[in-house]
Amino acid sequence: MKNKIWFITGISSGLGKALAQTVIESGDFVIGTFRNQTQADAFNNEYKDQAFALTLDITKETEIEYVISLVSEKFGKIDVLVNNAGFGFAGAIEETSTEETREIFEANFFGTLKLTQSFLPFFRQQKSGHIIQISSHGGFKAFPGFGIYNASKFALEGFSEALAIEVAPLGIKLTIVEPGPFRTNFAGSSFKQASKIIKDYDQTAGAFRERMKQVNGKQEGDPRKAARAIFNITKVDTPPLRLPLGKIAIVSLGAKLESVQKDIDAYKEIAESVVY
Repeated sequence: MKNKIWFITGISSGLGKALAQTVIESGDFVIGTFRNQTQADAFNNEYKDQAFALTLDITKETEIEYVISLVSEKFGKIDVLVNNAGFGFAGAIEETSTEETREIFEANFFGTLKLTQSFLPFFRQQKSGHIIQISSHGGFKAFPGFGIYNASKFALEGFSEALAIEVAPLGIKLTIVEPGPFRTNFAGSSFKQASKIIKDYDQTAGAFRERMKQVNGKQEGDPRKAARAIFNITKVDTPPLRLPLGKIAIVSLGAKLESVQKDIDAYKEIAESVVY
């Protein structure tokens, strides 16, 4: 088998596709997932001994369980897990229904959590492995009109941050990738919006929706460069817990840190006054 075996979800387009191609070109082996069997078959025909594609809906536990048993039987090990599958969603908090919220959490949080948990026995047995969680700069800083998506990625980052500490003594690494805007289908065909629109939010959530439409195809980020950066991180002895990607991501994370520090400094006296 090749140098390392990667399992990457959602490789039909965007960052997932770019990462799969980068890994294959670098000589490692890719196990990648599609939602469509026709796409998986085409991928297998193209790459044959370099990769293996299968279909997976990460919101369905029975499919995850089948894939885990297949990978265990066919490959026996996994070196890098990349949780990339998921989707974006725009809508003010009040505009977003419970059903829409559950749908995005099933993919961006629960599906990713289940897949991560399912691969941990591989890594524990090997006493090695690297988990790559594809989050967003919106998983660290929230934006009006993006709140439910933000919440799903905040939740992903929360369990991942704890998991990184839990598995470190076992030889397992974890990195949360936080891309800014990239030229993928994220803001295009893959992007979903709340079915309900409330005019009072036109200047906040509404403005965000319009901005997403305007920047689609003009984003600063190059998926192939991002893929190379992620690949290179897996070669580092001590990879970072968080890897922001793009100039906008750096600005977003910096703004959040500055905002939190400002509140701490301004209200430190009150914070310290409530202890025994």
